[in-house]
Amino acid sequence: MHRFTLRLADLASTWFAYSPILEAVLSLRMWTHPGRYRLQSPAFDRLGPSFARLDSRLLLSLVAENRWVPDFLTPRPSSPAPEFRTQLAAVRALPPEQLRGELEPTFLPHGQPLPALLDAGLADPARLLNRICDSLEEYWEACLAPAWWPQARAVLEADLVYRARVLAQHGAAALFTDLDYRLEWADGALSINRHWTDGDVETAVDGRGLVLSPTFFVRGAITMIDSTRAPQICYPARGQAAMAGQGPPVPPRALEALVGAPKARLLGLLAEPASTTELAYRLGVTPGAVSQHLSVLAATGLVSRARHGRSVLYRRSALGDELSGGR
Repeated sequence: MHRFTLRLADLASTWFAYSPILEAVLSLRMWTHPGRYRLQSPAFDRLGPSFARLDSRLLLSLVAENRWVPDFLTPRPSSPAPEFRTQLAAVRALPPEQLRGELEPTFLPHGQPLPALLDAGLADPARLLNRICDSLEEYWEACLAPAWWPQARAVLEADLVYRARVLAQHGAAALFTDLDYRLEWADGALSINRHWTDGDVETAVDGRGLVLSPTFFVRGAITMIDSTRAPQICYPARGQAAMAGQGPPVPPRALEALVGAPKARLLGLLAEPASTTELAYRLGVTPGAVSQHLSVLAATGLVSRARHGRSVLYRRSALGDELSGGR
């Protein structure tokens, strides 16, 4: 059990953020533990040829057999929607003499030796740190940034909008309960029921803020290895079916007859917030075509709009829900 104790002020300063560098680092699990995150498999199957062209041995050595990754590679976001390069700069700023102490807790406590490639590289920690960061940047640019991240970011943004709505409508207790089955909120503490380590851990948020981050590459809520770090919990993102290429639900025939098939399919997808880019991807059409239909649906009160960062997210209104039959 890992318990985060929160005073009233800590609860008020709890916030949500997605993290591109977290997604990049945790996505390395797709290559070291294939099949573990099945909803992401179709997208990463398409990335296979690009990944094969990289010198990936160093990156793969960063993932332990139990799927742990070093904490310093996933710095806590400083804003709700940080840029990858900003976060990578924070990783590059690690004093090289601290690198061994950052790597060893990922492997040694579980009886795993430090991977040979990392162990040898620690003879020159500054060079090794640069190699790790350069490899992560190359992986991001070659594999994730061109096509995967725009779609993934839309899903993560929709998750954050959904969480904000749950908090506003139902309060913190309902929010925490809805995040993941491993989380429990009681008596001023948010607990992660952990089965992967022995003993209980207590972390006082103590004015540092608690950051909650959705991700595609966990199967339940997790936190940092080092319990003294600034508090952060990662949980499974909603809407991952969109990344798996699953099509929209079949709309009722009466709804199709009323608004037309394209708008009916859009309404079927908008039970949860989504961006124009995500909707176009799932429908296999251009963003421009989606925008035209969304403009009509918004003008007639069937969908509502909310801005999150640089994106505008759409969701069915109460009237849209009623016409869609709650599907």
